[in-house]
Amino acid sequence: MWFDRAEAELIEAAQAGDRSAFAELLRPVYDTALRLSGALLLDADEAEDAVQEAAFTAWRRILGIVANRCRAVKRNKWWSVSRSELPEAEAPATDLASSIDLRRALRRISYDERLILVLRYYLDMPYEEIATTLAISNKAARTRVERAIHRLRPIMLLQGAMA
Repeated sequence: MWFDRAEAELIEAAQAGDRSAFAELLRPVYDTALRLSGALLLDADEAEDAVQEAAFTAWRRILGIVANRCRAVKRNKWWSVSRSELPEAEAPATDLASSIDLRRALRRISYDERLILVLRYYLDMPYEEIATTLAISNKAARTRVERAIHRLRPIMLLQGAMA
């Protein structure tokens, strides 16, 4: 999708937290959203409330979308780095072996468990940001990290015993 310079600047400002820029981005679709919700709800007040709630939800989630995009960019960079050979001087064999073991172990847990561990330990996200990104509570974020570690630990120990 191509944006003109003004739209690109508005998107950048909205992503940085500028509420007026976000409102300006919503302006072209607001009437259409209002007509849609009016047709579905058949009540003008409820329709307006629904559109405002949707806009508020979009505003809250825009940071999560940005975080997801950043993770995708980082993941692509990490993958290209992890596939290349490292000179021996930069990475001792034990470090390389342990990173390979960790990757193997991560493949043996579920996607959701892998995701929560990557968010917490690879991207160093605080629990609050993980909770916002995944639309869960802070306590759920902590619990999921602990459960994923609990599942990963025996796999790592088993791999170590087999080596």
